Amino acid sequence: MKKALFTSLLILSVFSVTLAQEKTEKILPKLPSVDVKTPDGKIINTATLSNDGKPMIISFWALWCKPCIKELTTIADVYDEWQEETGVKIIAVSIDDARSSARVKPTADGKGWTYDLILDQNSDFKRAMNVNLIPHTFLINGKGEIVWQHTSFSEGAELELIELVRKVSKGEDITE
Repeated sequence: MKKALFTSLLILSVFSVTLAQEKTEKILPKLPSVDVKTPDGKIINTATLSNDGKPMIISFWALWCKPCIKELTTIADVYDEWQEETGVKIIAVSIDDARSSARVKPTADGKGWTYDLILDQNSDFKRAMNVNLIPHTFLINGKGEIVWQHTSFSEGAELELIELVRKVSKGEDITE
């Protein structure tokens, strides 16, 4: 009887420790697997997006979205410095449909954006990422995990974003 009680207590304590560890270890979401196009027509899968272990920013935007254009243009002014300091890569995901997506690259070029561009013409990636409002910005760590996200844009928001990128590039945990 004592042996059975001891065995039961041992199993219960191991189970409790395992549950406690699972609660403290955060499982962060990764990028979903969705096929999208680049402006030159190449098909890529979003699950393969990476930046050699460095952070990525994924920003959903559209040609008709003035705050989106403002955000990406504001960041473009400091993007070279951000890349030099942290190695961050920005991927601008246009949710414009097939009729207007031909204007995405000329618009980006005209604004001086040097970001990687993705066309999500059917909004498959947008749905998979649960994007409802744009601009919607995601910060991805070097392991490909989504560690932060934000909707809308206001002046100065880029300063918060670069602070988070700096922390992520140093391997610091920014999740709550």
